[in-house]
Amino acid sequence: MSGEPMSLPPLAELRAGAAVVSLPMRVRFRGITTREVLLLRGPAGYGEFAPFPEYADAEAAAWLRSAIEAAWLGPPAAVRATVPVNATVPAVEAARVPEILSRFPGARTAKVKVAERGQSLAEDLARVAAVRAHVEHVRVDANGGWSLDEAEEALLALSSDGPLQYAEQPCASVQELVELRRRLADHAAASGRVRVPIAADESIRRAEDPMRVVRAGGADVAVVKVAPLGGMRALLRLAAELAGHGVPVVVSSALDSAVGMGAGLAAAAALPELEYACGLGTGGLFEADVAAPRTMVDGALPASAVVPDPERVAGLSASPDRAQWWLGRLDRCHELLSADAE
Repeated sequence: MSGEPMSLPPLAELRAGAAVVSLPMRVRFRGITTREVLLLRGPAGYGEFAPFPEYADAEAAAWLRSAIEAAWLGPPAAVRATVPVNATVPAVEAARVPEILSRFPGARTAKVKVAERGQSLAEDLARVAAVRAHVEHVRVDANGGWSLDEAEEALLALSSDGPLQYAEQPCASVQELVELRRRLADHAAASGRVRVPIAADESIRRAEDPMRVVRAGGADVAVVKVAPLGGMRALLRLAAELAGHGVPVVVSSALDSAVGMGAGLAAAAALPELEYACGLGTGGLFEADVAAPRTMVDGALPASAVVPDPERVAGLSASPDRAQWWLGRLDRCHELLSADAE
């Protein structure tokens, strides 16, 4: 399995421990109001297979590799028991910010969604200002939603009343990120203001070569996610390579259930260095989850293993047609991993 110290389990074994659930969300996030997840049960625990529906099988196969690692191999050795996390503020109206932040007790960092389709820069400015009133460190995430010129204008405006810890994936392409960093450096030099650091997410998560954006000079920080990279150990290997280029990582979630979040927390707990709060507190975006929510204490979450509650899993079961859709996807991705292992 692409360097993992384990063999690929038979498909029948995966199917025997599979359950598909549909998690209702409190607010629309990434354009969805329910999150579908396929859970796997293996000898080492549970894994989560939940690539977004629009992802092709070739990309989704890495998510299956990650789920198998969690359920059949378990987590890497931890060096810390808890992981600091950021609050996540979706593209809500500014008046809802205190309500959202209340779900992240003690969090000193907040990631604010910006560049939402159909919304204006004025709405982003109001949302970020509302967050600044409550949280010490603010970072923004555009999901590649701005053009180069829009990103330059927006980030200068959003940092005019205070620093941004970083801007996550402000533009879609590596070339745009490189040019944006240059422009922001020029503005900082001329104005005496601190340059807004740039974090790469999609340019790493959805790239055949995750290091390309760093080698090109397009990122100060790397946002890394367990499932898209193929597992916890794959994330740790990439983090070590990034550290060699002086780029710290922020472990984040891919809108995971409690099971997937457990893998993210385990990876973050195993990192030798953890400079930034991680984006692993998105469980609060769900109305219901497959396990009881972890208790956040002073802005941190425990990195202990999660065991789904059978009653919760049964109550959140996806419809039969959606379960079949996911099982078909499981079959196809398993076939791709089998071919890769030959």
